[in-house]
Amino acid sequence: MRRLLWLVCLVLTVMAFPVRAAGRLEVVASFSIIGDFVKNVGGDRVDVTTLVGPNGDVHVYTPTPADAKKIADAKLVIINGLGLEGWLPRLIQASGSKAPIITATKGIAPLRQGSDADPHAWQSVANAKVYVANIRDALAAADPADAEVFLANARRYQAELDALEAEVRAAVEKIPPARRKVISTHNAFGYFAAAYGVEFVAPEGVSTETEPSARDVGAIVRQIKSAKIPAVFLENISDPRLVRQIAAETGAKVGGTLFSDALTDEKGVCPTYIAMVRHNIKALTSALGN
Repeated sequence: MRRLLWLVCLVLTVMAFPVRAAGRLEVVASFSIIGDFVKNVGGDRVDVTTLVGPNGDVHVYTPTPADAKKIADAKLVIINGLGLEGWLPRLIQASGSKAPIITATKGIAPLRQGSDADPHAWQSVANAKVYVANIRDALAAADPADAEVFLANARRYQAELDALEAEVRAAVEKIPPARRKVISTHNAFGYFAAAYGVEFVAPEGVSTETEPSARDVGAIVRQIKSAKIPAVFLENISDPRLVRQIAAETGAKVGGTLFSDALTDEKGVCPTYIAMVRHNIKALTSALGN
C-alpha cells in the first residue's frame, strides 16, 4: 500500500511540472538587452528566448531555421524596432507565427543619423524605462491573470533604473567638460550623448554593416588631434583593429571596451542591462576623468 501511494505521489509530481511550465508565457526577444528587460518584468511568469544571444551583433545577424521555430512557438515577440532588426520581417513570415509583435521603443522620439533613425535608444536610461513600460503592458495584455505581477515587477525595476540614472549623471559630472569627448567604433551612443553630455565620434555609422572610407578615418584622425579627444574605446561587438589604428596614429588613450548592442553571458562582466551601464560609465570616467 505504501509503495502504491508513493507511486501515485511520484506520478502526480511529474505531471504537475509540465503544467507549471506550460502556464508560463512564452516570449521571444530579438536580442539580449530586450531579453533582460523582459526577464525583469516577467519574472518567473515568463519563459524568455533571445534570438541574438550574448555578444551577438544584431545589425548583421543571420537567422536560422531554429529561430523560425522559436517564433512559431511564441505567444509574444518583442523587438526594438527603429530599423534595428532588418532581418526580422522575413523570419516572422517564414515562421507562420500569428503572435503579436511588440515594438519596445514605442513612444520614444528617435534621433536621426542622416535619413536613418538611430535604433540604440536603450543607451539612455530614461528611454530604458519606456522599454520597460511597453513590455509591462504587452505582458499584461497577453496574460491578464498575471498583470499585477508584471506591474509590481516593472515598478521595482524602474526604481532601480531611476537609481542608475542618478549614478550616471553623478559620474559624468565628475568629468571635466572639456574632456567629455571619446571615439567609439560605431554610432551606438547617440542617445547617451544627448542625455548625459558626452560627445561620441565614430568611424562607422549607426550600423556595423557600414565600412568607413579612408577619407572618413582621416577626418576622424584630424578631429581627434584638433579637438584633443583624450580616449578611444573598443566595443564588444566590433572588430577592434580600426580603433587601435586610430589610437596609434593620434596618441589617444585606449580607454577599454564599451558595451553597446549586446550583453555578455552570465559569467561575463555585463550579464544585465544595469551591469552594462555601470561598466560603461566606469570605463568612461576612468579614461576621461584625469
